[in-house]
Amino acid sequence: MTTEEDSRRLAELGYKQELARTWSGFSNFAISFSIISILAGCFTTFGQAWNNGGPIAISWGWPLISLFILIIGFCMAELVSAYPTAGGIYWWAAKLGKPIHGWFTGWLNLIGLIAVTASVDYGCATFLNITLTRLTGGAWEGTLPQAFLLFVIILVLHALINIYSHRLISLLQNISVWWHVAGAAVIVAILVFAPAQHQSVGFVFTETINNSGFGDGDGGLPFWLYVLPLGFLLTQYTITGFDACAHVSEETQGAAKAAARGLWQSIFYSAIGGWILLLAFLFAATNVDEINAQGGFVGAIFTTALSSPLATAIFAISTIGQFFCGMSCVTSMSRMTYAFSRDGAVPGWRLWSKVDRNRTPVNAILAGCAVAALITLPALYAPAGLTTPVAFYAVVSIAVIGLYLAFLIPIWLRLRMGDRFEPGPWTLGRRYKALCWIACVEIAIVCVYFVMPFSPAGVPGNADFTWTSVNYAPIAVGVVLVGIALWWALSARHWFTGPRRTVDEVPAE
Repeated sequence: MTTEEDSRRLAELGYKQELARTWSGFSNFAISFSIISILAGCFTTFGQAWNNGGPIAISWGWPLISLFILIIGFCMAELVSAYPTAGGIYWWAAKLGKPIHGWFTGWLNLIGLIAVTASVDYGCATFLNITLTRLTGGAWEGTLPQAFLLFVIILVLHALINIYSHRLISLLQNISVWWHVAGAAVIVAILVFAPAQHQSVGFVFTETINNSGFGDGDGGLPFWLYVLPLGFLLTQYTITGFDACAHVSEETQGAAKAAARGLWQSIFYSAIGGWILLLAFLFAATNVDEINAQGGFVGAIFTTALSSPLATAIFAISTIGQFFCGMSCVTSMSRMTYAFSRDGAVPGWRLWSKVDRNRTPVNAILAGCAVAALITLPALYAPAGLTTPVAFYAVVSIAVIGLYLAFLIPIWLRLRMGDRFEPGPWTLGRRYKALCWIACVEIAIVCVYFVMPFSPAGVPGNADFTWTSVNYAPIAVGVVLVGIALWWALSARHWFTGPRRTVDEVPAE
């Protein structure tokens, strides 16, 4: 498909070509692959799975949940093929349903993307904090305030790169893919050949651990029905953000095919690479007591199994991968902000839908990064003895819930539409019914689990209750849902009509 044909299809969907259509199909795949980032999620949320289920939450949980996410990806690939617009999920919901569906989907997607940006950049700051401490021999203390300072600096850098290096972004996305592939391969090789000993196959595939404080050890119904599913947050969070393929579809050549292909392939290859990487972690996790003592922090595996230089090298490789990931998150988040504002849904929409002379949504970039910094402020505080603040996992939960609920709405609407749906060149055919049902059920279950407390100390009324242990995801998501529902009922339903056309007629062929 030529650029002219892409622009014509976009005009049929109601928009003129404002963003520069310079991205290749590989670049489209690359942004989702970078946002999924096995060098980010596999490292930063490893402790969640280790403490809630242990090795089986990782060795079995990862491929199981990855399969469900791939099904979700197939459903979304069909939609982006039919509707390749920067608004992505929001546009699909409004097109397949009513303005109210687009309204809720857009806000959930926007909140989720901002939370993903915040969590990735904070994770990057955490690993940079550790790397600097190791490189300086402790001169850099690596405190929580220092981690937050690095977080803000990284956010600013990502904003500047996205503002001033539009043409460089797609190149950096491509570099990011190879960094993730090569970096993961180097880390696996180090963990295979450098440690003096490894764990057994039995440990990796059958061992259970329950450090959550819930239930009676690592057996019984509480473990299998509550604790272990909390460990699945590792997979569900790592493999997300793949809607980026849709958000940059207006900048992608041959988007109706390339964006659909990039979306599901980014999930598939990340799932395989991530599982290999995580298995390497588990086989190298020989000092279980020390890993438990550090709250399941993945760095404890490297520092106990490897020499100091090799451990530092792994921290550095992961930090750079996370930096690429955060850069891609800002790109995706800003395009969604731009698209949703273009349709008048965001207060001050004229400001956020504005593009500069380089055709970059500068104000959308700045606003999204500012909100990402604000929602991460609670990470300045952490319960004693925890390397990673509970606030980090709360932001992760907000990201997962916001994004997957946003995915749920258009998938459900497509299922409801049935044969009236007009597919693009990439389609599921008759398989859509079974796949869409599976996707909807999985998302509903996940969203219930990830608003639950992560530890007894986060349960109001518990003797050990502390506010720093609270998973504030249900509060944040609840406030957002109530807020946008009230806004819709009292005001928006009178003026929000969904996507606004920015072209009067479709160009002639």
